[in-house]
Amino acid sequence: MSGLLDGLMQHLDQGTMQQVSNALGTDSATTTGAVAAAMPVLVAALAKNASEPGGATALAGALDRDHDGSGLDDVMSIVSGAQGGAGQAMPGHILGGGQTGVTQSLGAATGLDGARATKLLVMLAPVVLAYLGRAKRDKGLDAGGLGTMLGTERDKITAQGGGALGGLLSMLDRNHDGSVVDDVGSMVGKMFGR
Repeated sequence: MSGLLDGLMQHLDQGTMQQVSNALGTDSATTTGAVAAAMPVLVAALAKNASEPGGATALAGALDRDHDGSGLDDVMSIVSGAQGGAGQAMPGHILGGGQTGVTQSLGAATGLDGARATKLLVMLAPVVLAYLGRAKRDKGLDAGGLGTMLGTERDKITAQGGGALGGLLSMLDRNHDGSVVDDVGSMVGKMFGR
């Protein structure tokens, strides 16, 4: 995994993963695989969004307003709190109009139904944003620096190669139609040999 993904996974301790399993009604192996598939999808979508005109500025503003990283001190609260209220909208903000396609593809690849895949993204999205918010604050990043960091993380994952996770980001929007939705399904499927 990349440095950013490794850092994110370190914040998901055994208790938090058990909480995710309980919320999804899945066993720990299914949960671990689903989280490992969902995190790169969220990071890839954020990297793509940040690369669009004005995208990095919009993301930096959202992090400054709502995701300063302080929540990382209690990730279990982030995960449980995301399941209601504003947390429900986060995957939509990150994935845009492609949320349904991404959740269906993620669900098919991981064995989760669409509702559980959506719930997983709802729980993980605020953790990813909190992590980015803390990194932005700690490193003193402006919008350009944030966009560069996300692009670098995408490049690191791509460069690792050797497995579908490495290829996940390199193949995003491989048909250059401006949408990652049609590409994510096949990539996540390859991650799980489906």
